[in-house]
Amino acid sequence: METVDCVVIGAGVVGLAVARAMARKGREVLILEAESAFGSVTSSRNSEVIHAGIFYTHGSLKERLCIEGRDKLYAFCDAYKVTYKRTTKLVYAGDESQVSALRNLQAHAAVSGVYMTWMDAKEASRLEPALHCAAALHSPLSGIVDSHGLMLALLGDAEAHGATIAYNSPVTGGSGADGHVVLSVGGAEPMQLAARTVINCAGLGAQALSRTINGIKAGSVPPQHYGKGSYFYLSGKPPFTRMIYPLPGIASLGLHYTLDLSGQARFGPDLQWVTAIDYHVDEGRAQLFYDEIRKYWPDLQEGALRPGYSGIRPKIQGPGEPSADFMIHTPEATGVNGFIALYGIDSPGLTSCLAIGDAIAERVP
Repeated sequence: METVDCVVIGAGVVGLAVARAMARKGREVLILEAESAFGSVTSSRNSEVIHAGIFYTHGSLKERLCIEGRDKLYAFCDAYKVTYKRTTKLVYAGDESQVSALRNLQAHAAVSGVYMTWMDAKEASRLEPALHCAAALHSPLSGIVDSHGLMLALLGDAEAHGATIAYNSPVTGGSGADGHVVLSVGGAEPMQLAARTVINCAGLGAQALSRTINGIKAGSVPPQHYGKGSYFYLSGKPPFTRMIYPLPGIASLGLHYTLDLSGQARFGPDLQWVTAIDYHVDEGRAQLFYDEIRKYWPDLQEGALRPGYSGIRPKIQGPGEPSADFMIHTPEATGVNGFIALYGIDSPGLTSCLAIGDAIAERVP
């Protein structure tokens, strides 16, 4: 049986950041990825937004790791030449009935040290003439990033510090034994692998994977829910130069407007609770997009939207339930010595990835 010091399961943006942090700590790291490439699931199917840290519950991991991760991410992109843009963001109140909630959001963010400028309708229209709103908050710290370039840089730095990656290597089970976690690894050449530390960063597969580990503490694995989000591209000239966000909903940040780094305008994601992973974009959902977008951009022309792509968010709360915090289980919680598991790392997971990696590395001896 082969042995390795540390195994990170999952090569999405969070898994790569964790592997990098552990490798920079001096640990021998092997990354096991079930797919044939890194970041090919959730990490490549999002808005690529760098979040400022506006929306999250005070004292939550999402709040702390987003704010810390945002600053680390900008610094990392500068140091490793990863393309990004500080587009800034406007969060708008559609009409007077939402102005009080927008004021509350401004005060909420300020408590976290995230300050936004209040703008009335005229001030907002000077920044974005196409925007129809009663008021808006300007977030100067928000941006977008090349997520593929980010993951490539994270993997490159992890490898520079001794980490290795094995693709097409799904973990099919495991158990704790003699101070190690013994993993069963599938693929073309199935094998058994013993590691002192195993970190489950499998995203959409995290819960299923943990349940295959013998000795996992009963009740420690949270439920898994799939929150599908679809995106539609805009044909024609982009109407806005900044990201445009509505006030957040119960389980999502709402159907927003972003630009990618090539200047392509897109809207989304919406939120659709599904029971199976399916990335097909239903063209029939376009009417929902038209209805929502015209609340703040009335000039949207019929036929201007075309289906883009979709992603599935690994949520640990179900329909109608408030957004849950990130869940990071150390061995005390998992019940298996050396086994750490991450659950529900949805938005702002990309923004938080470096902070999550550092937090894990600090917790592991």
